[in-house]
Amino acid sequence: MIGAPDYPSGDPVDVILRHHFLWPAIGLAALVIAACVGVFALSWRVQTFRVTDQAVELRSGILRRQERKARLDRIQGVNVQRPVFARLFGAAKLEVVVAGHDANLDLAYLPSAVTESLRREILRLASGARTGGATASGGAPGQKGGASAEPVAQGGSARAVLADRVGEFVLAPADLDPDAAPPESVVRMHPGRLAGSLALSGPSIAMIVIVIGMIAGAASGRLWLIIVIFPTVLSLGGLYARRFSKALRYSIAGGGHGVRIGFGLLTTSSETIPAGRIHAVELVQPLLWRPFGWWQVRMNTAGHARGRNSAGEARTTTLPVGDVRDVRRVLSLLLPGMDGPARDALARAGMVSRADQSAFSSPPRRAAWLRPLSWRTTGYTIADGVIALRRGAVWRRVVFVPLARMQSVEIAQGPARRILDLASAQVHVIDGPVHARLPVIDTRGAEQLFGIVSAGAVGWADAESRATPAPVHERMPDV
Repeated sequence: MIGAPDYPSGDPVDVILRHHFLWPAIGLAALVIAACVGVFALSWRVQTFRVTDQAVELRSGILRRQERKARLDRIQGVNVQRPVFARLFGAAKLEVVVAGHDANLDLAYLPSAVTESLRREILRLASGARTGGATASGGAPGQKGGASAEPVAQGGSARAVLADRVGEFVLAPADLDPDAAPPESVVRMHPGRLAGSLALSGPSIAMIVIVIGMIAGAASGRLWLIIVIFPTVLSLGGLYARRFSKALRYSIAGGGHGVRIGFGLLTTSSETIPAGRIHAVELVQPLLWRPFGWWQVRMNTAGHARGRNSAGEARTTTLPVGDVRDVRRVLSLLLPGMDGPARDALARAGMVSRADQSAFSSPPRRAAWLRPLSWRTTGYTIADGVIALRRGAVWRRVVFVPLARMQSVEIAQGPARRILDLASAQVHVIDGPVHARLPVIDTRGAEQLFGIVSAGAVGWADAESRATPAPVHERMPDV
């Protein structure tokens, strides 16, 4: 080909060796690496932050300067992530989760001790405590309040540094240590239950079908089927590995600053969600989990609508799998404003009892024309400023929405429902995996639901802002 380089073997390395360019090439590569390291080090050095009694501020950029602020009243949570490589140097990444699109602030990387103290300070301020002046002032990401934030083992021997690094991997970090929280608030993940839930999940069924297809292809001589399907098997295997490694050291605990969720073996991650930042909670039970009484807990928060956190895992799953006891303990952490006996009664009724035999309302018998399997297990109730909705016969779902977090309520009626004098209802919350809706409800009950929820949302939001009991009286509609 005209103009093509003269590579005898098609490899540029041969040209370097033939013309004795080895050392110049090594020097050029070292220069490029040094320039990249210098740029990264300079960008880290010019990145500064400060925490005031109103916002967290971050300044960054070399040629193009950027300044971002996260108001304390809009902070939805604070994450601490420790990748494997960063843990070797005793560093961590702090992520301030803020309501809004692409509004999170990342402080990378800080010494682990500084990260933990800064996390506690931000959560204290976001929870409502206020102090005069700035609580932390500018400096590089390794500084807080003007004090030096050298690694914990500074000034020590190499043995002390090595011991500190080994302890970083052997011992759980402070923000992941369940012993740092009240024992009654800690929920741990059972490894055997986790393995069983993965074996009885949808990907496992897909894996079985794929393996059967590979065996059938090999038996019939169609080896091309194995080549086509094998990448899918590797992908599903990676999915299992990620889910299992995420749940190792998994724990949920309550504290003075909110709910703390931690997980991870090599790459660890933890998130603390301040009180009042949870907009909806959902309990899900797939069909194959029902004989074991297992449930999954998910939630909607403003900072994790449909995106993913810095660790690359969805942060909307609060409890990957747990029994009824675990679910009740998690609900006590996620819905602290709800009365304990009322919360436990609703959870028990929603997960075990049929809707027409519990505190939940139920649609009329004519709803069986639209929901022949699940019409008896569809209903709602309201207690202590929280609306609970349940639906599903194959995949059971129970949704809890604090009325103070509700966005709006919608009542819809299509042609089929209009003929049957039925309607559907949906309580709108922020975007996320949890959808609070009722597929069927009596028309008169829907109108009563609309009025009660609308008035209750206004009353409880006003009561929350003034920290007084809600003035709106709530009752179940007569259906």
